[in-house]
Amino acid sequence: MLDSERKAPLTKEDRLLRVGVLGAGLIAQAAHLQACKKARNVELYALCDAAADLLEKVAAVSEPRKTFASYEALLDDRQVEAIIIAVADQFHVSMAIQALEAGKHVLVEKPMGVDVAECERLEETARTRPHLHVQIGTMRRFDPGIAFAHDFIRNEMGELLAVKAWYCDSIFRYQETDNLHPWILTSSQAKRPQGDPKADKFSYYLLGHGSHLVDTARFLGGEIFAVRAEYRERAGARSWFVSVEFANGAFGHLDLTLPVRMEWHEGFQVYGANGSVLAKGFNPWYFKACEVECFSMRDNQYHRLLGADGYTFRRQIEGFADVILKGVPVVGAQIQDGLAAVRALSAISHSVKTGNRVVLAEAPGNI
Repeated sequence: MLDSERKAPLTKEDRLLRVGVLGAGLIAQAAHLQACKKARNVELYALCDAAADLLEKVAAVSEPRKTFASYEALLDDRQVEAIIIAVADQFHVSMAIQALEAGKHVLVEKPMGVDVAECERLEETARTRPHLHVQIGTMRRFDPGIAFAHDFIRNEMGELLAVKAWYCDSIFRYQETDNLHPWILTSSQAKRPQGDPKADKFSYYLLGHGSHLVDTARFLGGEIFAVRAEYRERAGARSWFVSVEFANGAFGHLDLTLPVRMEWHEGFQVYGANGSVLAKGFNPWYFKACEVECFSMRDNQYHRLLGADGYTFRRQIEGFADVILKGVPVVGAQIQDGLAAVRALSAISHSVKTGNRVVLAEAPGNI
């Protein structure tokens, strides 16, 4: 075996961000806990969940230094510097506000909230605490291929003409993720939001999956000014086709369809005055970087990044910690990005229901 092929031991930096994870459910087990354990600059200091049996079982695997059954007790621990909020969407805003009021940095899972009004409350709370960093868990920004495309668009493409992006969840997705995830532990005692929010598939899918699509479109194309959306339910699938007007004058098209009768289908095309970008994404649980080809008129060549490290959840928490510990420039989605994404989703929802073009600033706010 070549030296370059040897597996390097996990090396932690001297100064680690002490993180408490709120929620021991699927997204914590499949993403955040292992990301914290493997991150070079993070300590999984604490784990909190209201379900005592789940907390005990998950802690036995992830080995945090402390466990808490009470969120208030977690926030009272002065050693905890930051909170990852990995609970149901309906709890995101209230839990994030509590964390900020307790003086903790926050990484909140996407979507930031379930309507514009509550996201604005979170933004207002954060504005009064500028020393605290809030990041939204749209981890695709930490995909090396997508980051490469972002930099190419900003530095070489020139005037932006158009953006097409799609997020199409495969009909085989749950078979794939069942194979890829660790064994997910569950509990009948788990705390759930009132009613059954997941029963409203229109809102649930638009928030859960559309938040990724909209954030990627904004990351690449800039602020979205207005949308016009159409929606169909056919053959057991749901599809949103969205015409987009960007604030910079470019226009675009977003396709959110699930499930598609094929493999996971995600990607984007971007056209500019001095080049173009073509990209193909993969089921995120493969931790495989997006394949991106950037054509530049500067040398009439395609440029492609290998992107060997596609572990976006680990890269996300490392980036979060670097901002806090070292003051490096922010890469992840900030609170303004989370709010803008929910505004866009609200505008898409309103356009579907009215059949009209909707300016984001004029959307009613609910989804």
